[in-house]
Amino acid sequence: MQKYVEADNLHVSQLLYDFVNLEVLPGLELEQAKFWSSFDALIHELSPDNKQLLTERTHLQEEINKWHKEHKESFDFNEYKLFLRKIGYLEPKVDDFNISTKNVDSEVATQAGPQLVVPVDNARYALNAANARWGSLYDALYGTDVISDEDGAEAGKAYNPVRGEQVINFAKKFLDEAVPLVATTHTDVEKYEIVDGKLTVTLSNGKTTELKNTVQFSGYQGLPEAPSTILLVNNGMHIEIQIDCNHPIGKNDLASVKDVYLESALSTLMDCEDSVAAVDAEDKVLVYRNWLGLMKGDLTSSFKRGNSTFIRTLNPDRTYSSPSGESFTLSGRSLMFVRNVGHLMTNSAILDKNGEEVPEGIIDGVLTSLIAKHNLKEDVPFKNSTKNSIYIVKPKMHGSKEVAFANRLFNRIEDILDLPRNTLKIGVMDEERRTSLNLKACINEVKERLAFINTGFLDRTGDEIHTSMEAGVMIRKNEMKKTTWLQAYETSNVVVGIDCGLPGKAQIGKGMWAMPDLMSGMLEQKIIHPQSGANTAWVPSPTAATLHALHYHQVDVSAVQKEISSSQNLRDEILQIPLADKSNWSAEEIQQELDNNAQGILGYVVRWIDQGVGCSKVPDINDINLMEDRATLRISSQHIANWLHQGICTEEQVVATMKRMAKIVDIQNAEDALYRSMAPNFDDSVAFAAACDLVFKGYDQPNGYTEPILHSRRIEAKAKYSTINTEVPAR
Repeated sequence: MQKYVEADNLHVSQLLYDFVNLEVLPGLELEQAKFWSSFDALIHELSPDNKQLLTERTHLQEEINKWHKEHKESFDFNEYKLFLRKIGYLEPKVDDFNISTKNVDSEVATQAGPQLVVPVDNARYALNAANARWGSLYDALYGTDVISDEDGAEAGKAYNPVRGEQVINFAKKFLDEAVPLVATTHTDVEKYEIVDGKLTVTLSNGKTTELKNTVQFSGYQGLPEAPSTILLVNNGMHIEIQIDCNHPIGKNDLASVKDVYLESALSTLMDCEDSVAAVDAEDKVLVYRNWLGLMKGDLTSSFKRGNSTFIRTLNPDRTYSSPSGESFTLSGRSLMFVRNVGHLMTNSAILDKNGEEVPEGIIDGVLTSLIAKHNLKEDVPFKNSTKNSIYIVKPKMHGSKEVAFANRLFNRIEDILDLPRNTLKIGVMDEERRTSLNLKACINEVKERLAFINTGFLDRTGDEIHTSMEAGVMIRKNEMKKTTWLQAYETSNVVVGIDCGLPGKAQIGKGMWAMPDLMSGMLEQKIIHPQSGANTAWVPSPTAATLHALHYHQVDVSAVQKEISSSQNLRDEILQIPLADKSNWSAEEIQQELDNNAQGILGYVVRWIDQGVGCSKVPDINDINLMEDRATLRISSQHIANWLHQGICTEEQVVATMKRMAKIVDIQNAEDALYRSMAPNFDDSVAFAAACDLVFKGYDQPNGYTEPILHSRRIEAKAKYSTINTEVPAR
């Protein structure tokens, strides 16, 4: 049972109340009683509006379900559009405008590069992500499948010089393409030095040359005649050539190059939402405490390697000498955003005057902003924003009214915290159908504070399925990527962003590469994101960030954006519903689809419910590790729910599939000492029950979201397992 403390009309969990009063408020020049009084007023002012927005979501879904039922045999696209306009699902056209966001950091406004997403409840992961601003290209290549194991280049426990040579050749070729020399290659360099403020390169034949584009030389470390680091820049992204003749790699290199470091994750989303399992005050305090450590600069995490213990902290800035010899610094850390939860969920951490749970999005907004105010102080050791901005990503909003509500919330938070207007920058995730169809209207509501938009295939597909649940049978999940609506949605996001003046002021982002162990495939495929005009895209790890950074050296995103026509209107294409001809599938194909979806659901849910892990590498049905969060779960559960509702499969078939796949998931997790098996005692497994709920109750879930079921079942599991014992049951 949670203990509560009264704060004006609020009942606040003792854990959260003490955390805020003892750890967050000190040093912020905010009086405790006034803060809680203001928080109380904000909650009771905005909670009814939050609830009304959710009621409107339900009403619109009911109207759409009814229309599809009535027009299943006589669907007319133009009538469908007129109906959506009539009920307000399609909003009126917005006059042209440009966003006017000010005080935006260069990582958002002018640089183009990778973006990490990481669960902030894991301190080690959060620190790794924050420190992923710079990464070793040599390490990223050597440790991944980008370098083939063939021809004696396999990666083993000991250093393999054959593999190492391939890494070095790859890196030197990259340098030739990104920062080329005049009429030669970096492979032939014997010495790099700075002469009269210019980078001079001596070749193996004794001749000297220079960069083809001399302005790419940005600075150096060490002595001009014997630099330890050469700093170069291409397409706004920095490169370090690191030199050390005594290093095991450097001593065997003609120019004593020991490594090539790339500016990698320009920004990171510290996530309080889809990759986190936070269901009560205990969980929320863990999330907020790590965010506080990042903002105050004192977060640490210890880990063991062999017999040694290491302490991880935030990286310092990197200092260089300019070509003229003056000192300057570049950030050693990724620019941190914080992703709050959306408008849907409430949380028992705070109860209102009626004893009802408070909207979690309001709690997140106030407390993550309050915490981030620490980073605006002059004496903070690690400055996140040089512009004194706080970046908050707001997910899962449906249409412009919900975005306008977020803007009102941010205004009220700024007033409470004595922050100048628009200190809080907003990221609007374009991952719901009603938002992507009305994106320009959504942006218009936050045009003075917008810093980020993006696309998200998984959540967006989950909403696509749920919205049109009554329209008919959905195509197979993997076929979604080829559909008209999805291609139009991905294109429209960039087009609308450019039309609204985001270039030079805000990020236009793309979604996640979900296979963290398949970096060769990522290197081949993910270049389409900068080629599309997006100036950031999500990656699952620091290593992936370093490799994806290569794409931003190949593609000048700013130039691409200038070539894109912002006059395209793709609304009709986005409205194409991905329906299938159910007669085309064999019984075997139907079962394959059920197996794939069920295994994915169970593999993710069992860790979420039993261990509170919101994001992890989950092996799929083919034992390929996928980086999964709730978005993955939403599409899989909604897909089975649609096939159930449309009669493609039966409840008995799905139950049998879930039980068979649960046994496979148990085997896949056999090495995890904390794992609780689902089979054979299915009735005793809270995780198995949750997975079944997500499918069999999927039709009735608001917009197909997984959070209501996950939160309820996780609370059940925490109570059950804490009262039974703390040991893992035998398999």
